[in-house]
Formats: sequence, structure tokens, C-alpha cells
Amino acid sequence: MEIATPSVIALTAVITAAAIWLIILAARLTRNPRNRPGISVDLVDQARELKALGQIQEAVFLVRGETGMSQRAAARFVNRL
Repeated sequence: MEIATPSVIALTAVITAAAIWLIILAARLTRNPRNRPGISVDLVDQARELKALGQIQEAVFLVRGETGMSQRAAARFVNRL
């Protein structure tokens, strides 16, 4: 049985780190897909109208349903209107 040399250990560490980085990147891209449909002007107008009427939760629900945003992201979006 051979004893591992420092270069083999270093190479193994680099490959392991790269694999972990790729897994993390894949998880982030899955959570936040880039090919989401854009937010239409009509949706913004509807959400703004609901917010003006005091129906903030309904506006958040509408934005989530149309865009697939998370609860948190949709709430931030509506609050910024």
C-alpha cells in the first residue's frame, strides 16, 4: 500500500471543494430560476390597486400566483409598490 503524497492530497481537496461548490450552485439555481416570466404591467397595476385598497395579503397572493415568487419576495415586491 502506497502512502499518499501531499500533491495527491491537495488534488483530492481541490476536486472535493469544486464538487461541493457545484452542488451549492445547482441548489441556488434551482431555488431561483432565471427563466421566470417577467412581471407584466397589468400585474403591477392590479397589485398596486389592491395595496391602495388595503388588501396587501391579496396583492401578495396575486403576485405569488402569477410569478411563482416566494412569500417573502412577493411581500417585498408589494411593499415597494
